[in-house]
Amino acid sequence: MPSIDAATWQAVGVTLSVVALLLAVVLWRARGVATGLRAVAWALLPAAAGLTGTLRLLWQIGDSIVEWAVRLVFSPVVWAGIVLTGISLALFAVSAALRSRGTKRPTGRPEPLPSQRSRPAARTTGPPAGSRPAVQDDDMDDIEAILRRHGIS
Repeated sequence: MPSIDAATWQAVGVTLSVVALLLAVVLWRARGVATGLRAVAWALLPAAAGLTGTLRLLWQIGDSIVEWAVRLVFSPVVWAGIVLTGISLALFAVSAALRSRGTKRPTGRPEPLPSQRSRPAARTTGPPAGSRPAVQDDDMDDIEAILRRHGIS
């Protein structure tokens, strides 16, 4: 694509401003001073953009966005990248869900069956040697008796 020089961009900016100023005069007469002044302010912006090089910059940005969008739509390699991004995001979501559930076992070691789990050591009766006797509570005695009947002590 041939490059456009700075003088051409300035001329484009001034031309757009002249057309906008003609429209501003029409608006000034039809709708009043406030609308006309606002239209003149908008009309001066293309000339300013052409003189400062902003018009060329905006054109290059727009051209780059259009080129990127066309490449995105028509390139199978880009679509493969989008699919991989989706898979990656799905794996992040699954791992976050597993982490929040507290699953910490590695996949190679299965969880032991209930019959294979080690049982807690039997409690000895009475307090350990050298400890002070616990405060007797009638309600706690009742609860302990119920738990013992159900085999949960």
